[in-house]
Amino acid sequence: MNLFSSIVMAATVTLTVHNGLALAQTGVAKITNPLLIRSSLQYQAPPFNLIKDEHFKPAFQRALKMHDAEIDHIANNTAPASFQNTVLALEISGMDLNRASLVFYNLTSANTNPVLQKIEEEYAPIFSAHNDKIYLNDKIYKRIKSLDMKTLTGEDKRLTEYYLQQFELAGANLSAADKEKMKAINEELATLGTLFANKLLIARKNGAVLFASETELDGLSAAEIASAKENAKQAGHNGQYLISLINTTQQPVLQSLKNRSSREKVYKASWMRAEKSDSGDTREILEKLARLRLQKAKLMGKKSFAEWRLQDQMAKLPANAMDVLAKIAAPAVAKARTEAKEIQDLIDAQKGGFKLEPWDWNFYSEQVRKAKYDLDESQIKPYFEVTTVLEKGVFFAAKQMYGLTFKVRNDLPVYHPDVVAYEVFDKDGSSIAIYYLDFYTRDNKSGGAWMNNYVNQSHYLNQKPVIVNVFNFAKPTQGNPSLISFDDVTTMFHEFGHSLHGLFANQQYTTLSGTAVPRDYVEFPSQINEHAAMDPVILKNYAIHYQTKKVIPQELLDKIKKAETFNKGYEVTELLAAATLDMAWHSVENEADFKPTLQFEKEALQKYGLLVNEVPTRYHTPYFAHIWGGGYSAGYYAYTWSKVLDYNAFDWIQEHGGMTMANGDRFRKTILSVGNSVDLNEAFKEFIGHEMKIEPYLKNAGLVEGQ
Repeated sequence: MNLFSSIVMAATVTLTVHNGLALAQTGVAKITNPLLIRSSLQYQAPPFNLIKDEHFKPAFQRALKMHDAEIDHIANNTAPASFQNTVLALEISGMDLNRASLVFYNLTSANTNPVLQKIEEEYAPIFSAHNDKIYLNDKIYKRIKSLDMKTLTGEDKRLTEYYLQQFELAGANLSAADKEKMKAINEELATLGTLFANKLLIARKNGAVLFASETELDGLSAAEIASAKENAKQAGHNGQYLISLINTTQQPVLQSLKNRSSREKVYKASWMRAEKSDSGDTREILEKLARLRLQKAKLMGKKSFAEWRLQDQMAKLPANAMDVLAKIAAPAVAKARTEAKEIQDLIDAQKGGFKLEPWDWNFYSEQVRKAKYDLDESQIKPYFEVTTVLEKGVFFAAKQMYGLTFKVRNDLPVYHPDVVAYEVFDKDGSSIAIYYLDFYTRDNKSGGAWMNNYVNQSHYLNQKPVIVNVFNFAKPTQGNPSLISFDDVTTMFHEFGHSLHGLFANQQYTTLSGTAVPRDYVEFPSQINEHAAMDPVILKNYAIHYQTKKVIPQELLDKIKKAETFNKGYEVTELLAAATLDMAWHSVENEADFKPTLQFEKEALQKYGLLVNEVPTRYHTPYFAHIWGGGYSAGYYAYTWSKVLDYNAFDWIQEHGGMTMANGDRFRKTILSVGNSVDLNEAFKEFIGHEMKIEPYLKNAGLVEGQ
């Protein structure tokens, strides 16, 4: 998501050129490197069985030279500038670089190793310099700027406007001296971003918590304990139990662990994973990143990095983004404090004798939920077996709303044995895409969940999408099922919502295709798909008890529905805290105002009323991968902005019959299929009939007083 959730995101490589396709290959020698050959598999799906680690460097070396030659040809073309010989030529340049980089960065996120990490570190500054060679190229910039927009229409005009803006955002209109400064800053940023990501992988692995006895894990299921035992064995700690960390602050096991000291141990390991003055400590790197980003913004004539970054987003200005966050923050914190009191009252009633701490919240909130709604996670989980949720939930919803069907393709190679490939068919039976699914967590996989493309859709290039969804669910052991929480179910629907955005892409050019939209818009379609998880017809189809095979009873469904806004104060507050932290780091206007990481974070949260001891930020600054190692710098507010769009649209859908195929068709036509080829504010208004309002968010999230 998130893409890359979280959007982590493999395709956040700084190469804007990855959206294009190169001109014909040249050279006499026969090319055997699979990354330099157009894949013969369906829709150019990557031949993972042929791709080896040693192919990437030679592929990058050759592809960069080829792309350099193409860019030089565009820049030095003596013919008058036209859309075809300048903008379109730029758009279709870089075929080999596109192919190799998309495969590479997907693998470094989902299935990395020391060889790939070393290549990633080596090529980060090289790719940054190559990117600058294009977007700081004065000749190409002047050619684009000389085009008469009045003569262009449709996607041709939109693409030209896009490239002109990207050149100007990159600094194409800077002086020669300032361009050199910009190149140096960009190279260092690229290097540091890669170093941050690699250090965070170390921190996550080293932060795993080792327990000596099964009694310390009281409360976990037999399958979870077996998994922890197997994890410890694999890590060389036979007879012990290892709990791995995910990228968020709170950890799934904290909901179930009965032993308070075990909860505290897991929570503190999570919170402090990247601030231990070891090989996984990220603080020095992120502080350098923040300073360099400010320097970059200043060079561009902007007060802050956030001001520079938001120019091509829907929010446009940091003040607009912060205004939305602020309007939600006060009621969210108020509700979180009410929730905290309910939990403390329960602890006191049980003679706990302690004050509520962050590591207690999930454990006791589950008990509060059970008391208030007669509902707890242990009742729900047996109905959510991961494969059943996928096939009878996510895929079923896609068929109900859009007519899609899926066929397993065992003949297509995959990059890891856990990965499954599918072919996707439209309602008329036509084949429209290849879709990969990577469910289970691994030490060499980045945390979180995300969607990415291996091949981007384009009518001009006759390309159909090849998409991957990556998750981090616990892999079942010894025949045990992989049971997930309802939050995880929602994540599955969310990430597949990104995939729908990619599957229904219907553009001429890859740069405008599918999910290639502003950050504060890209989460909107995926969030809409989350609502399908709670649709009664869809829910009853996939919520099947893994043992009895019985459908979830209506009584339990009613309880789930009634408890839908439970704990929303906490959930919204932790999200807003992270978004505000991001904006605080990137709204600094003077370098002297930066402070050591932990001090800066504390003061920023205090300033905006979001320093709530019991409700930690979803991402602590040292492991905030979205903003330091991913593409969400000055953009994490996008999840909330998109959620406001989502709740506005969801209200419209509910008022017009719910998650039906008729509404799905309308959403596909006006939102999912337009990519970035139209004015997205206008597309949104076309769908719901009015501009975005904050009230639907407050209502649906249960933050309105009295709810």
